[in-house]
Amino acid sequence: MKRRTFLGATTASLAATQLAGPAHATSSTAGPTAGQYTVVARFWGSMPTGVTVSRQGRIFVNFPRWGDDVPFTVAELRQGKPVAYPDAEVNREDASDLAGHFQSVQSVVVDPADRLWILDTGNPLFAGSSYGGPKLVAVDLRTDRIVRKILFPPEVVPSNSYPNDVRFDLRRGAEGMAFITDSGGSNGVIVVDLATGRAWRRLTGRPSVLPDEQFLPLIEGEPLMIRPAGSEPMHYETGSDGIALSADGKRLYYSPLSSRRLHSVATDALADPDATDAEVAVTVEDHGFKPMADGLESDDKGRLYGGDLEHNSIWCRNPDGTYRTLAQGADLIWVDTLSVASDRHLYATANQLNRMSLFHEGEDLRRKPYLLVRLPIDAGPVRLV
Repeated sequence: MKRRTFLGATTASLAATQLAGPAHATSSTAGPTAGQYTVVARFWGSMPTGVTVSRQGRIFVNFPRWGDDVPFTVAELRQGKPVAYPDAEVNREDASDLAGHFQSVQSVVVDPADRLWILDTGNPLFAGSSYGGPKLVAVDLRTDRIVRKILFPPEVVPSNSYPNDVRFDLRRGAEGMAFITDSGGSNGVIVVDLATGRAWRRLTGRPSVLPDEQFLPLIEGEPLMIRPAGSEPMHYETGSDGIALSADGKRLYYSPLSSRRLHSVATDALADPDATDAEVAVTVEDHGFKPMADGLESDDKGRLYGGDLEHNSIWCRNPDGTYRTLAQGADLIWVDTLSVASDRHLYATANQLNRMSLFHEGEDLRRKPYLLVRLPIDAGPVRLV
């Protein structure tokens, strides 16, 4: 069987199966379903990936430009419906002004100072990025205005990169640091000094950030493989994806998507711009088995969270390394991003990624709505400030 990464195979397949219709959602007042999770919103338009919640309870989501009709790639939920955020103009895809517009946002995260950070891959349809596209953008939630924009140079984010998710430690340096997983062709971890905008890469190509070559997950009763129409199936290989900071900020947890392994690395080593990659790599720890998960999240009690993509569920990893299932349901199809909020709930998107045409010989099997759910966890977010 041939092997090919998800990011490298997606462009033509998704472009051929665009879905019409603007992104919109409906909220739900229904009580908890099986597993004690509540549906917060149902999305009937574009496919969501990221979610984050401010201290005031404002909910933000994003819709990457993977082939669907995406009129805006970042939104705030208002009365149950996504509205372009911070405005429609900055959300307009514009190849002539890469730095001035959101091209394709993969993640949104509210930091410990209650600012919204927007991680733009600059890479619509996984066709490759150019300088100005990949960036980290901060929005002041008091004014709803962009207050910071950090552009990543090509030596840090090459054209085949895919900045995936981000976490913040505002205690480091003059204004804090961001840690970003790169799940594209240059798998690794990106570190950003928020005061200077300087960024550097670590662990690029190291075994802990690479997909498992023997990995063949079983999702909704069938092996998940890239299945182009009329061609041989190929293994689905995506590297460093999920990311979470320990409650004390000493370790950064991460995991390839095509894997059932969990690793962590010392943040002191990552945050040292003068440390060599080898010096960082010796601080990596292998924490053994974890369920196949897309995003990761952590809380202030030292627990980790993820979706078990093979069992339509959400799990919790306790500080002693044991796992337990928090929620399971037939509609939890591909739990993507998770976010712990100040209301002591865990929020998660379920977007049916495994049903995309890429995996089904050109046939799009996704069935709307996509979901945003939440469940109580009796813990708050990690705030390193």
